[in-house]
Amino acid sequence: MLLCSRCIKIDDMRFLALVIFWSFLLYSCKEVSFKTAQPAGIEPLKEVPASLRGVYQMVDQTTGEFADSLIIESWGYHMKDKKDLDWLNRGTLSDSLVLKFYENYYFVNFKTGDQWVLRLIRQNPDKSIDYMSIDLQDEKSTQEKLKKISKKIKIKEIKRKEDTFYQINPSPKQLMELVKMGVFSKARMNKVK
Repeated sequence: MLLCSRCIKIDDMRFLALVIFWSFLLYSCKEVSFKTAQPAGIEPLKEVPASLRGVYQMVDQTTGEFADSLIIESWGYHMKDKKDLDWLNRGTLSDSLVLKFYENYYFVNFKTGDQWVLRLIRQNPDKSIDYMSIDLQDEKSTQEKLKKISKKIKIKEIKRKEDTFYQINPSPKQLMELVKMGVFSKARMNKVK
């Protein structure tokens, strides 16, 4: 499922919260991308570790209530809405969804065409998780983030129809420098089961 905020025109605030959440997980209209699953040279995990498995919920910023649930299982993830319907999305570890672990971060790599997009997960001591991405939806912050990245790594702009990829090819060390520089935005989800 591909989501892009300019492609969806629905006023429902609950749905907007879900779109914002998924922008951290999935592909967007502007994306920092990679030639290979990240971090390069690190072997993918064959299954999701038991410590990360469970049910997670994010608080809806407009209502203060729990939003939809993310269920992480050994084989991947799926989502359920507030009515416990499992229709939102799912991902199974495969050649196009690769999970790696490096320096206390899980690297979730999604393949779209010939590009890899990346989301990071960091598990906190209270078992909540932080989803992290390089958010490029706001034009001003996009330019600031790309400027920060370009100081460390060469960026190649790739246009595909209405989508723009800013492809980089970092070493694992350079990738961790980007994390430490604050280039990644995060959203917290609480573990409920």
